[in-house]
Amino acid sequence: MTASTFAPLAPDAPWVVLKFGGTSVATVESWRTILRLASARRAEGMRVVVVVSALSGVTDALRALCACPAAEREVVLATMVARHRDLAVQMQLADTEQMERWLASLAALMPDGKAVEGRLLASNHSWQAAVQAHGELLSSSLGAAFMTANGVATEWLDVREALTARELPFLNARARMLSAQVQADPNPAFAEALAARGGVFITQGFIARDAAGETVLLGRGGSDTSAAYLGALLRAARVEIWTDVAGMFTADPRRVPGARLLQHLDYEEAQEIATTGAKVLHPRCLSPCRRARVPLWIKDTRHPDLAGTVIGPQPAETVPTVKAISSRRGITLVSMETSGMWQQVGFLADVFALFKQHGLSVDLIGSAETNVTVSLDPAENLLDSDVVAALAADLAKVCRVKVIAPCAAVTLVGRGMRSMLHRLSGVLAEFGRERVHLISQSSNNLNLTFVVDEDMLDGLSPRLHELLIRAGALRTDDAGLFGPSWQELYGTGAVQARQPWWHGKRQRLLALAGINPSPSGRGEGGEGSAEAGGWSRNERSPALREALRARPAAASRGGRGGNPCTPRYVYHLPTIRERARALRAMQSVDRVYYAVKANAHPAILGAIAQAGVGFECVSPGELAAVDAIADARGSPRLFTPNFAPRSDYELALEGPESRVPGAGTLMTLDSLHPLEHWPELFSGREIMLRVDLGRGLGHHDKVRTGGAGSKFGLPLDQLDGFLGSARENDVRIVGLHAHLGSGILDASHWPLVCGQLAGIADRIGSVRCLNLGGGLGVPSHPGEAELDLGALDAALCEVRQVYPHYELWLEPGRWLVADAGVLLARVTQVKQKGTINYLGCDAGMHALLRPALYDAWHDIVNLTRLGAPADTLYQVVGPICESGDVLGADRHLPESGEGDVLLVARAGAYGESMSSHYNLRELAPSAVIE
Repeated sequence: MTASTFAPLAPDAPWVVLKFGGTSVATVESWRTILRLASARRAEGMRVVVVVSALSGVTDALRALCACPAAEREVVLATMVARHRDLAVQMQLADTEQMERWLASLAALMPDGKAVEGRLLASNHSWQAAVQAHGELLSSSLGAAFMTANGVATEWLDVREALTARELPFLNARARMLSAQVQADPNPAFAEALAARGGVFITQGFIARDAAGETVLLGRGGSDTSAAYLGALLRAARVEIWTDVAGMFTADPRRVPGARLLQHLDYEEAQEIATTGAKVLHPRCLSPCRRARVPLWIKDTRHPDLAGTVIGPQPAETVPTVKAISSRRGITLVSMETSGMWQQVGFLADVFALFKQHGLSVDLIGSAETNVTVSLDPAENLLDSDVVAALAADLAKVCRVKVIAPCAAVTLVGRGMRSMLHRLSGVLAEFGRERVHLISQSSNNLNLTFVVDEDMLDGLSPRLHELLIRAGALRTDDAGLFGPSWQELYGTGAVQARQPWWHGKRQRLLALAGINPSPSGRGEGGEGSAEAGGWSRNERSPALREALRARPAAASRGGRGGNPCTPRYVYHLPTIRERARALRAMQSVDRVYYAVKANAHPAILGAIAQAGVGFECVSPGELAAVDAIADARGSPRLFTPNFAPRSDYELALEGPESRVPGAGTLMTLDSLHPLEHWPELFSGREIMLRVDLGRGLGHHDKVRTGGAGSKFGLPLDQLDGFLGSARENDVRIVGLHAHLGSGILDASHWPLVCGQLAGIADRIGSVRCLNLGGGLGVPSHPGEAELDLGALDAALCEVRQVYPHYELWLEPGRWLVADAGVLLARVTQVKQKGTINYLGCDAGMHALLRPALYDAWHDIVNLTRLGAPADTLYQVVGPICESGDVLGADRHLPESGEGDVLLVARAGAYGESMSSHYNLRELAPSAVIE
């Protein structure tokens, strides 16, 4: 598009400011992008101001030019001249007159130049500012010539006409010239005068002038700040910061590839994230935009179509959520302790006066009756050993001083931080395992900061990011706030989000819920009868079933015979078979056992048996359920009771041949009691021993099955006693077992368990197999990474090379069946209380206990309105007379009404198997589809 094709601008046409950094102005291809973007904004009817940095590396070269010996300046200057002239050639510019004037001006500023002004030489800081300003003066001159030559008439604007530095008493002479601050308030007169000159302008970042008219610099991140100042001055429609990333992310993506793009932030949150470590935006640029209420966008120059981050005024009250984890390295802690500070008037004033005397700015503060600890951030201080030593020497005159360095500050940022503390138990526990020197919760309720040893930082950030998502504190389910992950945007391979199977079975599922969406009553794919494989545990309670049936039949839309069709579990067998095949394909694992407690549906047990997977049972009832499946009768079994009565052991040890010919059951003991009190049961037999390795893992306290706080496993300090009792009673230990918890997504966990078990097995001598337990995690929250089964297999293969004489077993439950099951429920009522919308349904904690028991997260969708905008926030609750009967808190769903069908995802494990008749509610029946 050329200038002649632009429509005339309206008198009140809005302004937009576009800022481009050094890498975005260094090549002719980058300038073509700038040209396209400026043209697009002008075509939209906006007045455009383009703010540019110096070419990448030029500002550093100019700093070096100021510091290098006179003999070397000519070489450095010649290199810089050549670089700008080469770019002008690549741009095919015929007119480079303005660029040449600035090159000549730079040469004249050198001490051996003929036009050097004595006042500049007298003030070294003034001279440095004048020299370093030339980077932006040169790049903007090239840009104006390029854009004009390519059809967009562009006015070159000297930003020093617009921006004047403030006289601030706390700035020393160096800071006044090299890190100046500007007060930029909306100036309609300036905007009107500028509008009279044209529609597209290009100007400089990083520089301004002082009251005397001399050039000053705005310090690190000065170009961002310049753009914000101009946006405020012109009261622009927005300021666009164009950089090499799409925006701000929930964590540093170099350490957390799963970090999510933050699509919307308010000014204060963005300020906190930038101040506490994010490098994409300078903190100083937010203040002028906030004062003038000018939105600020962060966009990716290489991918201009990406949504980016929009920063603006605080929106209407929303659900509190952690927005980001940010971190800073190089932190120094100064701990000051003395009993003399208690109730001593003026002690802190005297101490902080010493910090001021040494030119040091304090960041975080923690205090007690006899101790005050503060942090010093290198971003705001010129820290070196001499400065810190001099400070410590002065402080030692009034208190005991301890300097702790190097440290790192890890900050959780989000509005309403105090209201989220109850969700952060897992995060606090993670920090409990680290060495924490200082904890600070901001008075503005926007952040919570932990100071730890610096060498802990790299491994800490990914773990915290995952924990925050799993705790529901980082609400990545909010698609309006959290965008794609860094991996999805910039990963080397395309990350394909797996489409849940139920997306393609919507009509069939609606039919199973009692809604007939198609004339034929059949859904996609022709899965067969809606009752295929139907099974309900109501069958095991005939008296209760008869009592419930005796009630007057209630009409139910879509129900048959007056009985409601919801709540109902539905299982997809192909998903289970796929999971079983994946486990059986692992090269490192010799045997896989399915934890029957996860779901004992007969069709599921049959499919798992057909896949060659064995069964892990914890009760006689589970053994009987496996016995009842024809395909499972030859499958290997484990029996792993816990605090069970003697009769359970006797039944399991009757001998599989007496129940099912050809089957074999291996007993697991996890305490001394059975061996010491019932030795005759185990004499002459082979057993497996479950040990407690002293720690537990998992997404909730109630699923962590290791450590002193857990009832499972033999503690290692009782191992010698167990081995002695086993020898006395002719009991042979052929296997070791450890299961530390559930919901583990870190593939490195099982190799560690394997190594520990192998070390114990070597002591025993009779062990031939190591059971690494289950706990294979299933992602629940959006943004959680899947367990990398390939990485787990590879890691276990490496361990097996060290311990080739042991078989490796796994016994997953939830991983096999969770994704295969959904719970269908019908909306019963909608209620509003204050600002809270309650969405009631006929499935409650009696049908799905996990949310109430474990704070478990299950995705919930409105299947009736699938695909409609999820623009209403609901508390999804059930009909049970308990405050804890909440299936999902703060869920974004389409506006829903009575009769809508809800789908609760990943409900195939520990859903139906844990359901109850509480409140004398019927158990949810189930159906199986192919």
